[in-house]
Amino acid sequence: MSLLREIQSTAIESETDLASLLRKCKVLAARLGNAEFGTWVDNELNGYKSDDNLPQYRIFGVLSKGNFAGPFGSGLKNADIPLMTIPEKFREYVSQTYMHSPVASIERLIEDSDGRGSVQEPWLPDLVSLVGAEIYENMNCMQAWKVIPIPNLIAILDEIRNRVLSFVLEIEAEDPEAGEAEINSNPVPQERIQQIFHTHIAGDVQNVSIGSHNFKQQATNANAELFSQLIDALKSIEDSELREKLISSAKEMRSTQGTEKFKDEYKKFISLLADHLQVLSPIVTPYLPALAEILS
Repeated sequence: MSLLREIQSTAIESETDLASLLRKCKVLAARLGNAEFGTWVDNELNGYKSDDNLPQYRIFGVLSKGNFAGPFGSGLKNADIPLMTIPEKFREYVSQTYMHSPVASIERLIEDSDGRGSVQEPWLPDLVSLVGAEIYENMNCMQAWKVIPIPNLIAILDEIRNRVLSFVLEIEAEDPEAGEAEINSNPVPQERIQQIFHTHIAGDVQNVSIGSHNFKQQATNANAELFSQLIDALKSIEDSELREKLISSAKEMRSTQGTEKFKDEYKKFISLLADHLQVLSPIVTPYLPALAEILS
């Protein structure tokens, strides 16, 4: 079996670990003589060192929770942290996560969770200390973390497989023997490889389930579109009673935006989400940063 066909087969078989697939892609990158494809493969295998070159599919919206202590032994455990209680300059940090981890680490998180639930990303201690007393009245935040839904991690790995498969299919269409070429022999012109790479690997994915940056801009320029998409997303909830409550709450937010009442409706919406976070997170978290922007 040729290397190109081997990569295609491995990409389709989801039971094969992603690191093995990417190591085959590393060989292909060397044979194609394409440094940009090779760098992307290395980043996925070893982890991204900074946000600067982090792909959009590794960035998504999250909710934050915390443990709080109050007077006379009172407190709250695993309590939701409303974005409106956080200073605006820190809201992006607490409502977004940037997954820098190698694919093997992400796969391990999914495996340990059995594909369900969520994992935690702790807040920076300095931020907890700075804003912890302002979240709940007469209480201080002792710990805070971002809630990262496991389905979002699965989506990252699926996205990588899909991008690899599309890239390799295009390369095969250019030259079916490209995977067997000598290293740096340029079996496909570099200009064409670059075009295929930027189309299928480096290009941003307009994916509602993990791409929440787009909604920030939409919320600024067209809040009506934001609420329309949110309500459409809520229609996919199977629990009819919960679905209708959330849709009604979203419509109330839409009708009160720009007024003081919007804050109250926003709190009601977040409260409804709190008890169903694990199920609803993939549906609603992409919209939460934009909703928080309306508060500011």
